[in-house]
Amino acid sequence: MPADLAAIDREAYISLVTFRRTGAAVPTPVWFAARNGRLYVFSESRAGKVKRLRNDAHARFAACNFRGRVHGDWHEARARVIADPAEEREAHAALRAKYGWQIRVVDFFSRLAGRIDARAMIEIEPVAAERA
Repeated sequence: MPADLAAIDREAYISLVTFRRTGAAVPTPVWFAARNGRLYVFSESRAGKVKRLRNDAHARFAACNFRGRVHGDWHEARARVIADPAEEREAHAALRAKYGWQIRVVDFFSRLAGRIDARAMIEIEPVAAERA
């Protein structure tokens, strides 16, 4: 059964697990926002999780704290790096709506450092375990 996104969206972080070519799992705590049955995450476009997702769309996620300590159930997912600018804007709007001033501060310093255009938006679609 796919995840209850309304319950997960009340959390501040999820542990997003992506997979290396060897099959090794790599967990990363990330901010996220739920919208239209999917979760959205942002990352630096050269980050390992982005590279791994370009090679393998299989992912997992669970609620966690800011250090990555998981305190929720694991959910199977399929994830992709968003290429469409309109979809990127929608994903960023969902994150702004959830994190408010916090993400605005992150955005400000990203612009100041010239890294705002080096972001990648990731869409995570929960899937039933047998489809993953």
